[in-house]
Amino acid sequence: MDILYWIIIGIAFAISFIALVYPILPGVLFLAAGFIIYGFAFSFEPFTPFFIIVQVILFISLFIVDYVGNTYAVKKKGGSKAALWGSTIGLIAGPFVIPVAGILIGPFIGAVLAELLFQKKGLKAPVSIGIGTVLAFVGTTLIKVITQAIMIGYFYFQVL
Repeated sequence: MDILYWIIIGIAFAISFIALVYPILPGVLFLAAGFIIYGFAFSFEPFTPFFIIVQVILFISLFIVDYVGNTYAVKKKGGSKAALWGSTIGLIAGPFVIPVAGILIGPFIGAVLAELLFQKKGLKAPVSIGIGTVLAFVGTTLIKVITQAIMIGYFYFQVL
């Protein structure tokens, strides 16, 4: 039975990384689910107050990185709230409309179309904003991969 629990925990952790590419999945919740499954299946004893504080800080940082990264990129490039919403919608829809490449093309197209439709700018500024959103997504995703790997590594360090 222990092997089955470890497989389920591993699947939860894997889904948390898949969610980085398919943002509609609640990746952080799958990460937390892996920890909770371990607690119920084995023991919550390894989860010291320090462990919990560190994990909560890292969980919160995952949300902050997502929000701040995209907002900063759009604002730095002179984009509007429409571009921010367009890139977010493109980020969610892109991977389903265009598998694999949609994760990068979706936010770009969303930001560009939103700026063109709602801000009535020429083509150069919306394209620059679209590129900025893609670069922000790539950067924040890299940070989130590293953060999640640290969280999982720290979890294994505590429990093994």
